Amino acid sequence: MDEKLQQLEKQYNEIPIPKELDFVVEKALKQGKKKRKNRAPQWLLGSAAAAMLFTVSLNVSPAMARTLSEIPVVGSIVKVLTWTEYEVKEETYDADIKVPAIENLENKDLANTLNEKYRSEGKALYDAFVSDVQYVKGQGGGHVGIDSGYEIKTDNDQILSIGRYTVNTVGSSSTTMQYDTIDKKEEILITLPMLFKDDNYIKSISENIKEQMREQVASDPDKVFWVKGGGIPDEELFDDFKAIKADQQFYISDKGKLVISFDKYEVAPGAMGLLEFEIPTDVLKNDLVSSKYIH
Repeated sequence: MDEKLQQLEKQYNEIPIPKELDFVVEKALKQGKKKRKNRAPQWLLGSAAAAMLFTVSLNVSPAMARTLSEIPVVGSIVKVLTWTEYEVKEETYDADIKVPAIENLENKDLANTLNEKYRSEGKALYDAFVSDVQYVKGQGGGHVGIDSGYEIKTDNDQILSIGRYTVNTVGSSSTTMQYDTIDKKEEILITLPMLFKDDNYIKSISENIKEQMREQVASDPDKVFWVKGGGIPDEELFDDFKAIKADQQFYISDKGKLVISFDKYEVAPGAMGLLEFEIPTDVLKNDLVSSKYIH
C-alpha cells in the first residue's frame, strides 16, 4: 500500500468520533425512512452518513485535511459534496433538481448569499413539484416533471458565469434560465445596469435585438419572433417585443461579449425555445462604463 495512503488510514483510525455524530447519523437515517414512506426523494443515506463522517474528520484533523488535498481522487469527492439533489422517479412523476454551490470565494458574504439563494430556489422547485403531483393525482392522474440544473457559460481568469435552467412539465412545458456573473478578481456580482453609464443601454440593446430577429427571419423563414417583421403578420401581432427589462437575464461570454437571454415564450413562440442574442460591442461602446468586462 502507498505510504501516503497508509498514513491517511492511520490518521483516520485514530480520530475520535464525536458523540454528536451518532445523533446526526441516526437522525439522518430516521428522516430517510420517513421520506421513503412518503415517496419523497431517494437520498443515498450511506453516502450522506459517510459524507458527514468525512466532514467531521476533516474538522477534527487539520493534518488529515492536508493529506487529503494531496490526493486528487479524494479531493474530487470533496467537491461533489457541495451538491444537493432532489430526485423522484415514479411512473408518471419525475423530478431531478440539482442545486449548485459556489466555493473558494474569499468574499464569504457573496458566496453565502448566492448559495442560500440556490438552496431556496431548489427547495421551492421541489415543493411546487410535490404540490403539482398532489393536484394531478386528485384530478385522476397525469404527467408531472421537472428538470433543473446548471451549466457554466464562462469560466476564465476574470469571469464566472453560471446559468441555472428549469424545465417544468405540467401539461405543456416551460423553460427558464437564470444567470449569475461574478468578477472572480474583485469578487463581486456583476449586474446588467452596473455595466452602463445610464439606462440608455435598454434602447440600444433592444433595437439591436429586433434587428437581429428580422435578419434571422429573412435568412430562415421557419423562424418566428414577436416583433414587426418577425414572421408574423402585423394584424396578428398582439403583444410584440418592445424592449428588454432593465435587469434582463444575461451573461458575459469567454470572448468578453454581452449575451442577452430570453426564456421560452418570452419573445417568440414556444417552438423557438430559449433564445440568446450576442450584442456587438460597437452597439454598446457609447453606453459602457468601461471596457473592463465587455470588449
